[in-house]
Amino acid sequence: MTTLVFGHKSPDTDSTGSPLIWEWFLNHTGIAAKAVLLGQPNTEATFVAKRWGFNLPEIIADVEADQKCVIVDTNNPAELPAGINKADVVAIIDHHKLVGGLETKAPINITIRPLACTATIMHQMMGDHASHMPEAVKGLMLSCILSDTLAFRSPTTTPVDQELAETLAADLGIDLKAYADNMFAAKSDVSAFSDAELLRMDSKEYAVGDTKFRVSVLETTSPKAILDRKDALVAAMPQVATEDGVDQVLLFVVDILNEEATMLIPNDLTKTLAEKSFDATVTADSVVLPGVMSRKLQIIPALKL
Repeated sequence: MTTLVFGHKSPDTDSTGSPLIWEWFLNHTGIAAKAVLLGQPNTEATFVAKRWGFNLPEIIADVEADQKCVIVDTNNPAELPAGINKADVVAIIDHHKLVGGLETKAPINITIRPLACTATIMHQMMGDHASHMPEAVKGLMLSCILSDTLAFRSPTTTPVDQELAETLAADLGIDLKAYADNMFAAKSDVSAFSDAELLRMDSKEYAVGDTKFRVSVLETTSPKAILDRKDALVAAMPQVATEDGVDQVLLFVVDILNEEATMLIPNDLTKTLAEKSFDATVTADSVVLPGVMSRKLQIIPALKL
């Protein structure tokens, strides 16, 4: 049986590129594998796939019972297919905190390391096989690292991630800064997306006590293009929350170049959350949070009511 490799819903560059990287590695080592996606990838991931000559993987809605699969870039059941606990999960490769709730048919290999990017962990796991990576796979790996570290601006960046990215860029003859700028320009072009699509584009579900949130982050070098749509985004939040079974959508617009986030404040709930979580003073319908760039490290762990 072919092993499916996939990341989380609302796939970003790491959750699009890492399945393709691991597909190559498993096939290279004699295990039939196929990368798939759990949704439409964002514009940056689409740019990266095209740049390195990959077709975007097939999008699947669920997995069948007993389907062998490898989960990458998440271990959270809320970000995975509804039938995941009936599938045959054989491995997890991730860099997020352990959430719990997954059930497997047998003992499996789980690799979770405190690095900024799943692709970095994969490089470590490949050992000597990494030297056999074709240029296109190296390009995906570089792209994943640049995306997850925001070109080393994110506080999640480790020396291991940065050193590997610089080595890959040198191997590929890539100007690292120029390529990262092209990636971020692609990520910042969200003109074709509806307000609801933007709110779901890069989002994760998270509960604070009994209150469920969809925590959405839009990383961009052009924050004005998104903030100019503020009223429409706020108006779309209740419907998205109802459809997704959460109490509130939180939106953080991360300004990559100025290294800050703007949080939209549509109501008293979000005002209270912003003030308690980030020690912020909220006087309008948005608040700037200096230095806040990482949902994993700086936003979700801070949330409180």
